[in-house]
Amino acid sequence: MMFDLSAWLNLGLRWLHLTTGIAWIGASFYFVWLDMHLKPPADGEASGELWAVHGGGFYHNQKYQVAPGKMPPNLHWFKWEAYATWLSGSALFVLIYYFGARTFLIDSSKAHLDEFEAIGLSLAALLGAWLFYHLLCKTKLADRGLIFGAIWFGALVGAAYGLTHIFNSRAAYLQIGAMIGTVMVANVFYVIIPNQRKAVATLIAGGTPDPALGKAGKQRSLHNNYMTLPVLFIMISNHYPMTYGASRPWLVLALLGLTGVVIRHVFNLKNVGRPIGPTVVLAAALAAVSIGYVSNEQRPVSPAPSDAPAKATAVPAQTRAVAAKTNAVRAERPGYASVAPILARHCSGCHSLRPTNSAFTAPPLGISLDSYEHVRAQAPRIKAVTVDSEVMPLGNATGMTKGERAAIGQWIDAGAAK
Repeated sequence: MMFDLSAWLNLGLRWLHLTTGIAWIGASFYFVWLDMHLKPPADGEASGELWAVHGGGFYHNQKYQVAPGKMPPNLHWFKWEAYATWLSGSALFVLIYYFGARTFLIDSSKAHLDEFEAIGLSLAALLGAWLFYHLLCKTKLADRGLIFGAIWFGALVGAAYGLTHIFNSRAAYLQIGAMIGTVMVANVFYVIIPNQRKAVATLIAGGTPDPALGKAGKQRSLHNNYMTLPVLFIMISNHYPMTYGASRPWLVLALLGLTGVVIRHVFNLKNVGRPIGPTVVLAAALAAVSIGYVSNEQRPVSPAPSDAPAKATAVPAQTRAVAAKTNAVRAERPGYASVAPILARHCSGCHSLRPTNSAFTAPPLGISLDSYEHVRAQAPRIKAVTVDSEVMPLGNATGMTKGERAAIGQWIDAGAAK
């Protein structure tokens, strides 16, 4: 029995990342919802209150815009949900995309990078995203939500355009997600929590906290709220090659990311009792455009072109007729023998019971392509990733040609016969 440490680390980190992410996002959604549902209190010094019922009990929430008159004996801080999510996600990103940079991060057909150059570029993008966002928050544009959001969104789209032209597109998606996640956790670590600590320290000292501290914290918290759904989409995007495998993956990411932002805005409008009809229509339109664009991006299978120029030769008419009939029969129903060498050359290095690719100790996703029966069972998925989206082999490290992709598509379309 073999113990695969990297596989168990991957599982453990992914599970932890999902669990802590749920806790962070759930708290974020709840507090934004709570803040938008507060009503003026009947009495007391609180600035807003809310009564709610849940789990068989009644809850009475009160908010103090600046701070209560005195410090309560027990004060809960919401921070470790964010920190644990970022730490686990970063560890997972390092494990997959840094230790496996040659396989998962680098696309040699786009840029000739070695592992250290690719990792350095990735780290620089993470730092650059935070610095750009943080400095933008220091400008007067921070108080003009729509303009601020448009500039930040445009910067992310620009980054996505650049990164999808350098990295493997699937890795580029996760890189953008890591950049947004880093900004979100940095908001908690550098602004929200420090401002809360300053307010608490001032209150303990007998002073009145600066209202600007709470305003800045709330602003960053709201920004995080709008970035959440795009990050969630990116987290699951690696399972859907039709998105990052499009010829313009950055545009697909922009459309679906913007759809998530608008959907989040629908909920926020509803929370404050404002009309949501036009925004719902906008969200539906963006979703329709995204689906339509991705569907049109699926590459049709054309007859397999020769990868070498054909030589013109004189062939008798009768011979040409026989050859044409034979080729027509073969084209109607190509056999497994026509694609087996292609799959062995480009796919079996990873997708076999004993992968020769050092990045794997077992076939990815448990998919082995070392026999006709296994290949036949995975035929639709093979076509999706090698023909329609061309995302496999990863980074096209083995140099699969257009002709080979078309041959696979023709075989599958003809029924994947043996």
